[in-house]
Amino acid sequence: MRLTTKSRYGTRMVLDIAINASNKPVTVGEISRRQNISVKYLEKLIRTLKQGGIIVSHRGPHGGHMLAKPAEEITIGSLVRLLEDTTAITDCAETDTKICGECNLAGECISQWVWIEASKAMFERLDGITIASLIKKFDDARIFNETHQSLFSS
Repeated sequence: MRLTTKSRYGTRMVLDIAINASNKPVTVGEISRRQNISVKYLEKLIRTLKQGGIIVSHRGPHGGHMLAKPAEEITIGSLVRLLEDTTAITDCAETDTKICGECNLAGECISQWVWIEASKAMFERLDGITIASLIKKFDDARIFNETHQSLFSS
């Protein structure tokens, strides 16, 4: 599976909201400037993420977007499932049935199992990564770099 910009940009947007919307909602314009993603593209992603229960929107002069649930409950796997048209690395891995109808070996292909298992393994890993764990990883790396950079700048 090749992840599209929907998953990559959607993840960046959710991370941006998680980091910057702790006290007040953030606007699409703010996210657009920080992430260098067009407002129009972000608005498309917002609709999907709202429908999927990932973010909520507030109207008005102090409106914007916030996470609909804690960052600990949002996995990268859930974002990819929500944003991508497919969740399998090949067309024949979309289903566990032996007859997929996607290639000239449909029903006889013994390699189909590999692609089904690879898709499952990818999502098992993505389901283990939360927005909160990514933020912590970033914070830990930033703190590490700041601490160790001072050792070399003396």
